This record gives sequence, structure tokens and C-alpha cells, in this order.
Amino acid sequence: MNTKEIFRILPDSIKSLIGEENFNKVQEIRLRVNKPLMLEMEQKEKVFNYIVSSEEIDIVLKRMSNYSIYAYDEEIKRGYITVKGGHRIGICGKCIVEKEKIKTIKDISSLNIRISKEILGCSDNIVKYLVDKGEIVNTIIISPPKCGKTTLLRDIARNISDGMVKFSLLGKKITVIDERSELSACYNGAPQMNLGIRTDVLDSCPKSEGIITAIRSMAPEVIICDEIGTVRDTESIVAAMNSGVKVITSIHGYDISDLYNRPVFKEIIDNKVFKRAIVMSHKKGPGTIEYIYDFLEQKKIFKEVL
Repeated sequence: MNTKEIFRILPDSIKSLIGEENFNKVQEIRLRVNKPLMLEMEQKEKVFNYIVSSEEIDIVLKRMSNYSIYAYDEEIKRGYITVKGGHRIGICGKCIVEKEKIKTIKDISSLNIRISKEILGCSDNIVKYLVDKGEIVNTIIISPPKCGKTTLLRDIARNISDGMVKFSLLGKKITVIDERSELSACYNGAPQMNLGIRTDVLDSCPKSEGIITAIRSMAPEVIICDEIGTVRDTESIVAAMNSGVKVITSIHGYDISDLYNRPVFKEIIDNKVFKRAIVMSHKKGPGTIEYIYDFLEQKKIFKEVL
């Protein structure tokens, strides 16, 4: 994990409080004007007896934008900036709205620095459940927030793209639709994460549009995207299925029932889009696989948590 960029953009006062030796444990750094410095470390919150100033927020803004904050207008209006190393910095402040859309954010008062962590190999024992006769099957990951689903999805992309001899899986051409720059963590157009040698990325692209664009232009064998949730998303996934393209994606949820109980997913349920589901939880920490479910057999085919 490369944390040099995060260390570079922080004011000296905050760097000394955190300590370089603790950075491997840090998941989030929260800076709020006139509020205590807060960290999330190993799934626990740490509150410092130190008040963050507006000047310190300004220092971080200038450094993370290389002293040209206006060059990042497009990212700012989406509420975050991705810096070198794939780390994402969320932004809150006064929203300037035009035609019911956010034009920019000014008077920035809060920053959420999310430390990007790549865990190569975390999907090595999972991929075999996503393969049938050498081909990928449509799969959905169901997980609450902060259980590691994006990390798992990213590593699944890497393994499928590169191929896995032990599962008789040849490398597949993949397009990742990365609407929020979380899977690839692109910086100046280049993915900061290892998504495999046969992977193309549509960065900052709405999923519904990206899926159709990828089918038309990149001829992928597999499309991977994170956190579907709209009717347009599901319509695009059905279109991909009808084009012979496999899909691996995710939703926020706690169980298979979350897929069946939400009207927005009715079309993909009715069309029997997904063959497998990976259900995750916090029970043994981030990355816990509760079970893998087969929709055709209507049973769990793997269970990790007892």
C-alpha cells in the first residue's frame, strides 16, 4: 500500500499526531473545520484531542490538487478527488446548484481521506465458484458497507482477466465500469489498482451508459461494475446478458432476500440474470464470506461462517 501521497498532502501538525508507523492501520482520516481530528483504524474510531483548523483544510486542498483546485472542478462536483496511489478524498461544503445539479462545491469544511488498500489474492479461492466449464457465470456480490466487497470485486477482475490455470480459466477480456473511481482508482486516466492484463476501464462513467458503451465499442467477454441500484442499471445488465456478455456486480444488502425484496431488481430476477451470489458480512472482519448461493439449484454451495 502506497501511502506516500497521503503523507505528502497532510499538514505537519496532523502527520505528527498520526505517526507514519500507524498508517498501515488507518482506513479513513476525517478532517472537519473546528472539530476533532478522527481516524478509523482496524474498524475502530479514534478521536484525537486536537481541533482541525480551516487553514489545515486549505493546506490539504492545495496539496491534493497540486495548487490548482479549479482544474478539478469536474471531480469536485461529484464530491471527491482521487489522488496518486488511488486514495479518494471526499469533500463537503457549500454546494453551488444549477438546473438542479451540483455545479461545484465551495467553502469546503470537511474532508474524508479514504486510504486505498489492495489485497491481491483475496479472491483466489472464490473464483472457482464463478466458473462453469471454463466460462464465467453472472454473479452478484451482496454485502453491507465496509465489508470489503469492492476489494473482492477488484481482485476477481484481476484473476479473471489474467486467467487461472488451476481452475482451467483462460484470461477474459473485461471492461470495468467504474462510476465512482473506486475499483480502478484512476489517476490522470491510469488505473492505480491491478485489474489484470486484459481489462479496460471506463472511469467516472454512469453504469447504465457504460455497460451499453462497452458492449458496442470494446467487445468484452465480462463486464464488472460496483453497486447497481437503479432501473436503468438493471435494464443495461439485461441488455448485456442478451448480448452474450457476462456480468459481475454488487449491491448493498445483508442476504439474498435483499435482492428479491427490492422492486428495482424485479427485471433481473424475472430474467434469471444471475446464477451465483456471494454474500458477505463483518462477522470475521472485512472480507468475510458468509456463503455462496446458486440461484438455479436454490441452495448454498459454499459456507465460510459457521
